[in-house]
Amino acid sequence: MSILEENMNKARSYMRAASEGGVLNHINGESVPAASGATFDTVSPVDLSVLAKVAKGGVEDIDRAVAAAKAAFPGWSKTPGAERRKILIKVAEAIEARAEEIAFTECMDTGQALRFMSKAAIRGAANFRYFADQAPHAEDGQVTRTPTQMNTTSKRPIGPVGVITPWNTPFMLSTWKIAPALASGCTVVHKPAEFSPMTAKLLVEIAESAGLPKGVLNVVNGFGEDAGKRLTEHPDIKAIAFVGESRTGSMIMAQGAATLKRVHFELGGKNPVIIFDDADIDRAVDAATFMIYSLNGERCTSSSRLLVQESIYEEVTKRVAEVAGRIKVGHPLDPETVVGPLIHPEHEKKVLSYFEKAREEGATIAAGGTKVGEDGCYVAPTLFTGARNDMAIAQDEIFGPVLTAIPFKDEDEALAMANDVQYGLAAYLWTNDLNRAMRMTDNLEAGMMWVNSENIRHLPTPFGGVKSSGIGRDGGDWSFDFYMETVNVSFPRATHKIPKLGG
Repeated sequence: MSILEENMNKARSYMRAASEGGVLNHINGESVPAASGATFDTVSPVDLSVLAKVAKGGVEDIDRAVAAAKAAFPGWSKTPGAERRKILIKVAEAIEARAEEIAFTECMDTGQALRFMSKAAIRGAANFRYFADQAPHAEDGQVTRTPTQMNTTSKRPIGPVGVITPWNTPFMLSTWKIAPALASGCTVVHKPAEFSPMTAKLLVEIAESAGLPKGVLNVVNGFGEDAGKRLTEHPDIKAIAFVGESRTGSMIMAQGAATLKRVHFELGGKNPVIIFDDADIDRAVDAATFMIYSLNGERCTSSSRLLVQESIYEEVTKRVAEVAGRIKVGHPLDPETVVGPLIHPEHEKKVLSYFEKAREEGATIAAGGTKVGEDGCYVAPTLFTGARNDMAIAQDEIFGPVLTAIPFKDEDEALAMANDVQYGLAAYLWTNDLNRAMRMTDNLEAGMMWVNSENIRHLPTPFGGVKSSGIGRDGGDWSFDFYMETVNVSFPRATHKIPKLGG
């Protein structure tokens, strides 16, 4: 029996367990169907088979979940940080114990390759461990003094919060939002993406089995137009953390405006990887191809625009095309697979539409540009060459294994091209000229930049974008700044004269 066959047998076992009775909502410690009884199908992009019936939550379900989170908030928020830490560390340990189950479920639900998803659960556990360690001192502030006053600042959890997560690497990204919310003392209502709901169920079950009190984390499946809208408008939800498309972020901001709801958005990107002719081309090509063709290109920080200095443009694009041609497209549970199927037929249709747009705009398809096979949502790793920065393939977030290569003359033109998009999430710069690296990073419009490197995350550092790529920062103390209010209390150090009116 091959490794793929073994993995598929394991996956069937995990999926039977995960789908038994359907994927239900989880409210106040209980798995429950939608109040209406409605369901929807979650479909595997591997072969378009139905994985499970999913509870289709609506307004009533959100209201019940928010009520549970509100009732649980006083107890959880007053739980000492050291105690919250112990519970969240146990959650991390429980995630690690079920890492294979999480990875296999995610592969079948999202189409992501096992070589990447095998690490996703471990990263999720790392998120819980990191933020758990911050919990004991999350409330700490500072003391400032004047001759007459002593001011003490501290932080307190903001209240029940809504977390809306995307369909790409949903488990890891859910932990990235939920772990700091719980560590800060907030309670959570989580609405997963409808395309990939299955690991959200696993996360809440794991968390409660590790000791998380009932009602602290609640999950309501459903669609944005009803469940999502009610969550963002609900007056008892104090903040919304959202990862997804920029257009949806704008809608959420409008929906939350009436209740002055705090928002944190991690949105789209059209991130440049800029390669100058003095760069280490071997490393630059490896980094550029990794950042666009791993995870099926379905990630916000993918390097989807390849800006290359004219003198090395032909050499670099030739190498990238060769790499794209060698990448294995296949079943996500095959250990050799790099690119699995895209998340859903709707998304596959969107990605495929850009191949015709590229031809219409005059670009060349130097690699890929085709659907792979008849079954499932498989698309070949693709490279567009001869492109201009004003083309749709250079401006739109395609969100697939699709790279657009554009030549530039000099530093000024590279900078202008890099910034000439609505997005500003990440940028990657390849040069051995330190002065140029300083000039470029000082002027690139991006929230995160890596010099001579692919995306390497360090949890204490801020993560987020500018322009249409988002609002706010995750990571380190920045996460706690979002989920907590800073308050100041002033004490007199000496008797001072108080202004007297009317005397």
